[in-house]
Amino acid sequence: MQQVETGAILNGKVSGTTRFGVFVDLGDGKTGMVHISEVASTFVENISDFITVGQEVKVKVLGIGEDGKISLSIKRAQEREQRERRPAPRKPVAPPDRPTGGEWVERRSDNLSFEDMMSKFKQTSDDKMSDLKRKNNGEVRRTKRVQK
Repeated sequence: MQQVETGAILNGKVSGTTRFGVFVDLGDGKTGMVHISEVASTFVENISDFITVGQEVKVKVLGIGEDGKISLSIKRAQEREQRERRPAPRKPVAPPDRPTGGEWVERRSDNLSFEDMMSKFKQTSDDKMSDLKRKNNGEVRRTKRVQK
C-alpha cells in the first residue's frame, strides 16, 4: 500500500484522459489528477501524444485539497529522478529570492495546492500589470511630426 501524502513519489496507472489532464489510479480506491501543465517538461498540446489509458506512470503528489482531491505531477517525479542521477552543479546558483538579470527563477511551491498556486500566480500577475500600467500612464509619448 502506497502512502498518499504531499511530496511522495508514487506509482499509478492512467485511468482516463481529458483535454486538460489525466486521471491516475493510485490504488486503494484513490485517484489523482495530473494537470496538462504537469505531464511533461515541454509544451503539451495533445495529451494523447504523451500518455495513454492503462499506462503505468510515476507521479509526485503536489497536494491534497480539503475536498480530498489529489493533485499530481509526472514531470516533477521525473525531474527528481534526473537530479538524483546527475552530479551536483559546479557553479553556485543564485538564491530564488534574488533573480539574476532578467532571468526567470523557479520558486518551489510543492506544499501548495494547484488552486493556491494559481491564486498566487494571478495575484503576482495582477500586481505586475498594475505596475506596468502605472509606469506607462506617467510617460509622455512623443512622436516625430512628418512635414508635408
